[in-house]
Amino acid sequence: MEELQEVQSPLQKPRKAAPQAEDTLNGHLPPGWQSYMSPQGRRYYVNTFTNETTWERPSSVPGTPKSPVSQKSSAVNGYYISGTPVHQLDSGHMSLRKASGDPQTPGSPAAPRRQSKESSLTINCVTFPHPDIMPEQQLLKPSEWSYCDYFWADKKDSQGNNTVSGFEILLQKQLKGKQMQKEMAEFVRERIKIEEEYAKNLSKLSQNSLAAQEEGTLGEAWAQLKKSLADEAEVHLKFSSKLQSEVEKPLLNFRENFKKDMKKCDHHIADLRKQLASRYAAVEKARKALTERQKDLEMKTQQLEVKLSNKTEEEIKKARRKSTQAGDDLMRCVDLYNQAQSKWFEEMVTTTLELERLEVERVEMIRQHLCQYTQLRHETDMFNQSTVELVDQLLRKVDPAKDRELWVKEHKTGDIRPVDMEI
Repeated sequence: MEELQEVQSPLQKPRKAAPQAEDTLNGHLPPGWQSYMSPQGRRYYVNTFTNETTWERPSSVPGTPKSPVSQKSSAVNGYYISGTPVHQLDSGHMSLRKASGDPQTPGSPAAPRRQSKESSLTINCVTFPHPDIMPEQQLLKPSEWSYCDYFWADKKDSQGNNTVSGFEILLQKQLKGKQMQKEMAEFVRERIKIEEEYAKNLSKLSQNSLAAQEEGTLGEAWAQLKKSLADEAEVHLKFSSKLQSEVEKPLLNFRENFKKDMKKCDHHIADLRKQLASRYAAVEKARKALTERQKDLEMKTQQLEVKLSNKTEEEIKKARRKSTQAGDDLMRCVDLYNQAQSKWFEEMVTTTLELERLEVERVEMIRQHLCQYTQLRHETDMFNQSTVELVDQLLRKVDPAKDRELWVKEHKTGDIRPVDMEI
């Protein structure tokens, strides 16, 4: 059987190339670009400014074409691997694939095979390298604990009943973050209510007539203290107003369509995963058909050894054609599966990096607005302090002797004292 034609999709993974040789031939990368090796040994490039990823090497020289990497499709039993590290592998829907020890084509008659170790295993329709012989895989973003490196496999939910994809776990974190943000806004709203009620009570208390008849320097200080309550009430009203406009409202309005956007991402990745499952089902169906054709061919070959006849020879030719066609169908299905898995792989990297960026943006936004809250609180304390500063000054000036002098001058009835009566 002829080797498969070169696949045009840039998403499939070629054989490993020497990284030093490619860099020497192509020169230095443009600013902001870094190169990595995928788990299958294929070089890819990441723009650290935009998180853009590409299989093609970016060029800093105008007019210089990018260097696409061509590849050949793998053998039937040697799946391409999507570059996903094996983490928390779920044993459900798992199948093992052995690498054939001989070069025969799928449609040829069965021949003795050397026993070899399983080279890959498929879990929930995603193909991973076998853990026992897994080649060393470099992380896509080393030392960063990036989303794009640690959420390829599925895992059981907390109850252990259902399987949850790594992407769904990331999505749940994003939605939880959105909920936490909403609850923070509700907390600030309660704080605003407290401030408003406090300001209302302070204003009401400042108008109370208790001790209004106090006189002298003490009476002046007492009147100023009551007036400071009204000033403090105004400060707290302004504080509550700024909390609403500068903290609560931004928290509520930040990414109003966040949940809708997350659903779009979820549906997109889910559709790719469904397509991958469909391709995998087609591979298994084709593999089963090939096995049946090979068994039929082997049976007819054995019949030919027992009894020679033109009819048997024709049946063998027909069976061989069907077996060859089944092999071609299997290779085509495997090729389509690998393309679907490569597409899913690329979209997973792109989308998880975007989710990572959104999470960093959300946390930074909340941090900034909470800092704004504390700043406003400090300002309120300063304003409150200023409202009582005049009261402090007047209290320091309280002088009982002076108050007595003023009061006596205003209310005296006479300074002539009584004397003894004379006879």
